[in-house]
Amino acid sequence: MCNNCNHTIHGRHHHFGWDNSFVPAERVKPGSTIEFNCLDSSGGQLQPDSTVADIAKLDFGKINPVTGPIYVEGAEPGDALKVTVEQFKPSGFGWTANIPGFGLLADDFKEPALAIWKYDAISLEPALFGKNGRVPLKPFAGTIGNAPAQKGLHSVVPPRRVGGNLDIRDLAAGTTLYLPVEVAGALFSVGDTHAAQGDGEVCGTAIESPMDVVLTLDLVKDARLKMPRFTTPGPVTRHLDAKGYEVTTGIGPDLMTGAKEAVAFVETEAKRENAGPALRLLADVYREQQNYEGAERVINELRAKSPRDAGLAAGIRWRPPLVSGLLLALILGGGVMAHL
Repeated sequence: MCNNCNHTIHGRHHHFGWDNSFVPAERVKPGSTIEFNCLDSSGGQLQPDSTVADIAKLDFGKINPVTGPIYVEGAEPGDALKVTVEQFKPSGFGWTANIPGFGLLADDFKEPALAIWKYDAISLEPALFGKNGRVPLKPFAGTIGNAPAQKGLHSVVPPRRVGGNLDIRDLAAGTTLYLPVEVAGALFSVGDTHAAQGDGEVCGTAIESPMDVVLTLDLVKDARLKMPRFTTPGPVTRHLDAKGYEVTTGIGPDLMTGAKEAVAFVETEAKRENAGPALRLLADVYREQQNYEGAERVINELRAKSPRDAGLAAGIRWRPPLVSGLLLALILGGGVMAHL
């Protein structure tokens, strides 16, 4: 129960996909603080007593439910919805799965796997993985956004200019997110809550965990925002980056190939620690642009100078034994080095 909230949206008010014809679960005034009861990304299909056999039974039509939508009075196309992330109330239960055909290394990991997590929902002490592994927790909502202007039902899987399945772990408590509004009322929804995730969510799942989310929704009139943007209250990586890394690299003709090679290479080392699932959970995927405006520009310039130098390198930073975090970095090849 949220004592300082204007509204509570119960978990039964959830939907699958985005559709601007959905009836709002609530109409609110700008500046309202709302508590959302969010289901996990399986929609409750996976429970603390679930086993790997339950992966094959998943109904993918019930994946990634979001709670809402919320009609914000006065919101019009061209405005921005200002979402202040006030608080997360975790459940203490989560799961991480390897789902065949899903994730960055789907071709290499074809068998299902399931890890059930139990963590302290109050202290948020690092969650135990095996006997020695400890995974730092940082709750956030993976899917958070407004309804798109285009009519009809749209998949919840891809992110959109109005938000959606962003899976940005820095949208944690204290962050302020700004989302473009394309329809009257914005029709905001949130869900897919995570207890922890590496940037990129390379195995396709995080520590998927049902929890309540407290948000304040406000408006910035006529913001003309093209894409989502957010402001964090402080550094975003200190919880993972304090102890240094070992670094491996992989070379490929594009970002996807480079990322796959980097993750696959370090998987060999992770197996020695029996840490493969935790590695895939914590790895961060990002692209180092070396002061260029974009990777496309870098690639084009490298191609003009030397086609053989146009490859991209992918590196993964890790520290055995697995007690902190891992950072997967994509760095430009052709002799251009990242800050390692």
